[in-house]
Amino acid sequence: MPCEDTATSRKAAEILGAHPWIGAADVPADNGAGVRLRPAPGALAVRPVPGALIAEHLGQWSEVYDLTYARGAGRRSADLDLSGWRASDTGLPYPVEHMRDWLRHTVEIVLAAGPRWVLELGCGTGMLPHRLMPRLEGYVGTDVAAESVRTVSASAPRGALIVRAAAHEALGPTVADALRTAGFPGGRPDCVLINSVTQCFPNVAYLRAVIQDALRLVVPGGTVIVGDVRHSGLLREHHRWLGGDTETAVGERAERDEELLFDPVLLAGIAAELGTEIGDAGITIHAKTMRADTELTRYRFDAVLHVPATGCAAVADDRPETTAWTTLGAAHDRLAAGPGLITGIPNALLPPGHGSTPAGLREALAELDVVVTLDPHDPRLLEAGTPGAATRRVRDLAGKGLAHEPLPAFVRRRLTELARRELRRAGLPLLPVDIDLGTEVSDVD
Repeated sequence: MPCEDTATSRKAAEILGAHPWIGAADVPADNGAGVRLRPAPGALAVRPVPGALIAEHLGQWSEVYDLTYARGAGRRSADLDLSGWRASDTGLPYPVEHMRDWLRHTVEIVLAAGPRWVLELGCGTGMLPHRLMPRLEGYVGTDVAAESVRTVSASAPRGALIVRAAAHEALGPTVADALRTAGFPGGRPDCVLINSVTQCFPNVAYLRAVIQDALRLVVPGGTVIVGDVRHSGLLREHHRWLGGDTETAVGERAERDEELLFDPVLLAGIAAELGTEIGDAGITIHAKTMRADTELTRYRFDAVLHVPATGCAAVADDRPETTAWTTLGAAHDRLAAGPGLITGIPNALLPPGHGSTPAGLREALAELDVVVTLDPHDPRLLEAGTPGAATRRVRDLAGKGLAHEPLPAFVRRRLTELARRELRRAGLPLLPVDIDLGTEVSDVD
């Protein structure tokens, strides 16, 4: 009964096409027994406010963390709440000493530039303000989870202010009022911290909006720190490490990963898009230097975006020459002799397992003013150098980069659920539904 099937499909397309989340609904020419849906561009918009599907994606994470923080299963003390911090390979909480090491590493990176006024977007359980405030004059933390804001506000150190706001609302009135109330000069921070948050973002478009707003907000000479980023270049390696019978199984599991991953090249590209609006910015790509061998150490990185002071460049023109890795002793001698950068150091935590670990480099070079960083193009390689030598211009590194975005799979799932619900309400049969994302959902390959 092809005519009847086609008529039913057309009726279904008419009903579904009226929903605000649907931009277009039709019956494929080669299949009269189903409907094809395309999401409405407005539902996927990030600006001026997140569209319905973006808001749904963000809302699911807010619900997850509200529940996690309300349970408080990992709360050790007011300044050490590890709720939600579980290893994906074992399902067990990370060891407390490992998380203390993780905090040590993060605090060192934040304080390296000597900030006095810090805005943290996504403060979670509030572990960082307790460790940062002794060195700061003011701190404002935001979070989307109401339970986080309530709990952290109750135990926040003197001088810290916690408000409820999403990462995309850094330039909004709630955050602006908080910055003024906390006494930030001119209502602007000299450091914006976005730590262990970006994995919850829906796509690169949302990431771009958050990062560029942060770069516009921070004072000249300040930093924007994008921390605990899952590296897209190690996505398959991560899922291979978690276990898989075949490469096909590993690939399928990686494809289903529900978090946002990206690489330093993409991040540099986002910063470089602002051009003269912020000046000639720099980027330092820190490796994780914790001692324990976990996914946090292996597959994540921290990036510091350096906004130049007025009339200055963030990166000097006369950068020291680089030196290829040979041995740890040779690297130590070279860096002890003066500014420089050692490149091409195999990360021993990753296959094939030779070279040095980030923690090993840090400890061997501890008496030197040296940072351990990642090769911007190959996440399996480390670098070690003086801070100036380890910082690159974003315009030199900028590119399209690589990202894994969770939004396409989320949109397919939600629109399919929507179609089934609306067809049931209309008394129509559950027809095959094809979701055509086109180029609306993603702006990276």
